[in-house]
Amino acid sequence: MSRGWALLGAFVLLLVTAAGQPAAAAFLGHGGPVKGLALTADGERMVSVSFDYSVIVWRLADGAALDVRYGHDAAVNAVVVLPDDAGFATGGDDGVVLLWAFDEAAPAARLEGHAGRVVDLAVSADGRYLASAGWDHSVRLWDLANGTAARVLDGHGGPVNAVAFTPDGGDLLTAGADGLLRLFRVADGTQLAAWGGGPEAVHALAVDAEGQTVFAAGAGGEVRHWDLATGEALAGFSAGVPTPLFALVSSPAGDLLAATGMDGTISLWDTATGELQEFLGGERNPLWALAIAPDGRTLYAGGNDRTIRQWDLATGLEIDGPAALPPADGVVAADGELGEAVWRRCVACHTLEPDGGNRAGPTLYGIFGRPIGAVEGYPYSPALADGDIVWTAATVAELFRKGPDVVTPGTKMPIQRITDEAELEALIAFLEREAMPGE
Repeated sequence: MSRGWALLGAFVLLLVTAAGQPAAAAFLGHGGPVKGLALTADGERMVSVSFDYSVIVWRLADGAALDVRYGHDAAVNAVVVLPDDAGFATGGDDGVVLLWAFDEAAPAARLEGHAGRVVDLAVSADGRYLASAGWDHSVRLWDLANGTAARVLDGHGGPVNAVAFTPDGGDLLTAGADGLLRLFRVADGTQLAAWGGGPEAVHALAVDAEGQTVFAAGAGGEVRHWDLATGEALAGFSAGVPTPLFALVSSPAGDLLAATGMDGTISLWDTATGELQEFLGGERNPLWALAIAPDGRTLYAGGNDRTIRQWDLATGLEIDGPAALPPADGVVAADGELGEAVWRRCVACHTLEPDGGNRAGPTLYGIFGRPIGAVEGYPYSPALADGDIVWTAATVAELFRKGPDVVTPGTKMPIQRITDEAELEALIAFLEREAMPGE
């Protein structure tokens, strides 16, 4: 990952309203679509992954970004928390699976073997195996004790999009572009059954808490499900809008099922009756990821607008969001100032203090007049470490008007631009006041 681009990339990790106020219900920090979400069993933290190559660990109580990490060399699509909150795993477009500890910035292990992007992950309840779904038409079962591929499961006639263990960890369900669900015995990789098939790809799987039913969501806008013991196909659940579905999650108690997809709406069904209980959201960008809190009270969703929102499942109402992040230390901003509103969504990656240290990006203290790649101790990518740009108000503005692919060719960060001149001018004015020593 070209982490050096984070020097300024976090400035555009935001969406503000025309009045310059934060959007509601927002965990803001990613610079690209949010592709995956996972919550710790204690309900205290959430891990999100994004098209912007980053992994963010959030504190749910107040929405604070506790850590921003990079390790993948491409978009990150999937994340799963390991049993007992022992760590988490991520998978990305680089075909790599990374294992992380919560208290270490660098990955603990790098699992390689897929010849295509990794788009879904699942972990067995005992923490022994991790399953990864790849667009190389295969599923890999990783032995977490030694980080090796215990076996490779083949058979799908196209990209594999989803994996899910049964609650006892004895079997693994897989599904993908061929529309088939396959059931494998984990112990020896034997395929036990296959269901479905047809023209509609399956994008997501969920298994109920009792291990009796598997649910599959896909391109047709319907959730199909089967009895795992008999293989009997059960009546499908129709989404509020018949649009392609990308994400699916069952509540911890198994009484609710949530699905979302292309149009940004979220359908919630009663699993016992199949009735549509709630129809949430809408009029937004596509959503790619869902998660439900361990206590079953809150639903989280992330998608193309780079934002993670939350809903109260008891009321069906969107929550106004976690507690607002305070201004950075030393920042005294006027109420309602647009530049300060922009900066408040950058603090996950940057500081403004000389002793603030480097986060995902280096400190921005003294940014103007500083050559690119000049902060001591920060691991810049070659695209920035060898550059000849000096950061000024003009070069910062040029960076965001034209994009990093034009101004810093060779960077691996996603293309991001600020097209609203008022926002750009406000941000630069804020930095000129707050980031420059003695000025």
